[in-house]
Amino acid sequence: MGYQRAHSVSFSLRDDEYHTTSRRTRTRFSQLFFSLLLLAAFSFYVSCAISGSSFYFFQVNLTVQSNHVTNQGFEELYNVTSLSRHVSSIEEDSVHKYDSVPVLLPDWEVLVILLPETPLMPSDSLEGFHCLFPNNQTSPARFSGALPFTERTAFKCIMPNGVRRQMPFWQPILTKHPEKETLPKEEQRELMNMKNLAYESISTESDVVLFVKGVNSRSGINSPPQDFMCIFGDDVVHGAVKTPVTSSMQEVFRCSHPDLTALSSSGADQGRPIKISLQITKENRTVPSVAYYTPRHEIALTQEPKKSEICACTMVYNVGKFLKEWVIYHSKIGVDKFILYDNGSDDGLQTVVNELNLDGYDVTTLLWLWPKTQEAGFSHSAIHAKDSCKWMLYVDVDEFVYSPSWDKASQPSKHMLKSLLSQKPSSIGQVSFRCNDFGPSGQKSHPVRGVTQGYNCQRRVKEPRHKSIVLLEAIDDSLGNVVHHFGLKKTFKWKQMSVHDGVVNHYKYQAWSEFKAKFRRRVSAYVADWKEKTNPNSKDRTPGLGFQPIEPEGWEHKFCDHRDDRLKLLTQRWFGEQTPHGYKMAWQR
Repeated sequence: MGYQRAHSVSFSLRDDEYHTTSRRTRTRFSQLFFSLLLLAAFSFYVSCAISGSSFYFFQVNLTVQSNHVTNQGFEELYNVTSLSRHVSSIEEDSVHKYDSVPVLLPDWEVLVILLPETPLMPSDSLEGFHCLFPNNQTSPARFSGALPFTERTAFKCIMPNGVRRQMPFWQPILTKHPEKETLPKEEQRELMNMKNLAYESISTESDVVLFVKGVNSRSGINSPPQDFMCIFGDDVVHGAVKTPVTSSMQEVFRCSHPDLTALSSSGADQGRPIKISLQITKENRTVPSVAYYTPRHEIALTQEPKKSEICACTMVYNVGKFLKEWVIYHSKIGVDKFILYDNGSDDGLQTVVNELNLDGYDVTTLLWLWPKTQEAGFSHSAIHAKDSCKWMLYVDVDEFVYSPSWDKASQPSKHMLKSLLSQKPSSIGQVSFRCNDFGPSGQKSHPVRGVTQGYNCQRRVKEPRHKSIVLLEAIDDSLGNVVHHFGLKKTFKWKQMSVHDGVVNHYKYQAWSEFKAKFRRRVSAYVADWKEKTNPNSKDRTPGLGFQPIEPEGWEHKFCDHRDDRLKLLTQRWFGEQTPHGYKMAWQR
């Protein structure tokens, strides 16, 4: 009995052990089976992600208590694989490569513009970007700002020397991890060039204004509008809508608004940006474009209710040290608002603008990265500011409007500039001022009290140049302009101001350290850069200079025929003050 009992107990224990082992085996087998199932699902998803196929996890009503694999587990797996797809540099490069369109600028600069559907995330730093070229050469990419109206982020990089020898030029990609990126040959696209590009667009209630470089490329020679059509939408992928061009002048082309219902396939009904370009009908060729269309219904949102009497507009590059003097002076004589088309400044210009605005001045900057487009920029401003400004003064930051009649005034007045705009006859649409050109006046560096204080020696030779203040509603619909003056509608007249009533003091030939910056690039579309050995007798060139920024001997004493202290003394009286730190001008404080 004892043996039987013991044997029975032994058998019972073995039986329990057997069943326990069996259950463990089945549990392990189940775990292994579902682990393999999960691994297979994961591998299948990754393979689809790499190949670009669409794949979705379908909900499965599956519950296994032993390892708690449920439908929620599949959803968590989906989230994990989605995350791994974003952080993997091999399987998916969306984190490291940003969809963009690059454009070759002068001096081997490459402007890289993020596409509207590829904005930077709030967590993205603006540092650490690179341009990766097809031969795997790289160049640091510097943040340039956000383009107005479309808010597209832009960067600039320099094309490496090794890439410049390869023709044609291929587009680089923008990335933060160039060492992990490759650009397959089948994905390479030819680099667009600023010399032939539709680069900007602005809409009015009645039409669309498109800015295109490389079509009307010679000054004074413009192709007829019937040679062109405006194209809205992606012509290759979604189809496009065409409207006739009604005006062709310089880099400005005007055309009708498109039928948005016909553009629904291009994303207009979903709020996506609509590409716009110019078609040359005789050649059946469309100009490459980075411009986008603003629909009519969005225009009213940007209109300003209050219209300033007089505004000032200019195109700038690295003028931070000059800006306060120019703004303060012109504000006190009657300019209400200042609009700066910034050509990509990197000298802290925006900081100076912010300081001026905090002091009560009204200064606005528009990022305008397009080189050699001064005329087009002014044309753009005539449309952009028409609802907020009545008159627009077009002078540079080294130019100051001055009237000899102000010499005895103890204080400046907001009515001074307006008094020069005689309303008799009322048909006057533009008033022009001749320029007094000032030389270096013995200065070897930028005068700390400003240009009106440092430069007082004038050149006797008068160039036939003038700067203007124009009634915006009087500008001809073509928007054509040359050297700071516009063509007018036939019902308006142009008045030339007598030098006894008003002039522009142009501090043109400054200390060499400042003046040599003019060799970087001329802003006009129709003037050769000074480093180009073309048209050496151009009136735009400075007498005695060659094609390189080499300081001529005795530069500081050149272009000085007689002293003119009138504006210097006037601004001392208006803006000078003795302070505990010495004599200071208002723009020094």
